[in-house]
Amino acid sequence: MKLNEKQIKENWDDLLGRIKLQFTGERQEKLLEMYNYFADRMILAPASSREHYHNCFPGGYVDHVLRVMDCAFDLYNSWMMQGAHTDNYSLEELMFAALNHDLGKIGDLDNDTYIPNKSEWHRKNQGALYTVNPKTEFSLVPDRSLFLLQHFGIKYSWNEFLGIRTHDGMYEEANKPYLVSFNPDSRLRSNLPLILHQADMMASRVEWERWKYGENGLQGTR
Repeated sequence: MKLNEKQIKENWDDLLGRIKLQFTGERQEKLLEMYNYFADRMILAPASSREHYHNCFPGGYVDHVLRVMDCAFDLYNSWMMQGAHTDNYSLEELMFAALNHDLGKIGDLDNDTYIPNKSEWHRKNQGALYTVNPKTEFSLVPDRSLFLLQHFGIKYSWNEFLGIRTHDGMYEEANKPYLVSFNPDSRLRSNLPLILHQADMMASRVEWERWKYGENGLQGTR
């Protein structure tokens, strides 16, 4: 799957529009400041480095974030309709976590995380269209996401912190203490992290299917 220039521009406008619609006051202002700071890099950033992962193409990052937000909204309503507990977190918190869950993939303040792979062998044989930028210091994606948010003075709640921190679920070993508990007092207090992880997995799967089967083989589009 690839996006043309018009689609990339529309996605970026959509992302900024959601920030203006779903957040208010100082938080909206600081989010817009941060996203405009990263605009030139973020607009064309991929969501992953290998084509068989998900959205490994220019504009893939923003497209993925929008899809995760859509999936999170739909799942929030599904969980609520099924009787899940929803009064100890807000829809705004879920949308904030979805918006920023992969922010760390953009890189640090000066350098992209992913840069085009110059090795034709790796591009052809491994689908590694991008490679990790050696100028960017190693960090887990959620940790860098949270660092960037605090750098721009964007405050977040504990629910939002935990959602961003654990959105990779059990794929990240560091999340196990949060997600696996045999003590009722140490279990997750809200469903937000579970919904966000489910939304991220759903979006990533859909994006993989777009790569595998092409858009014509799918019933729906974002």
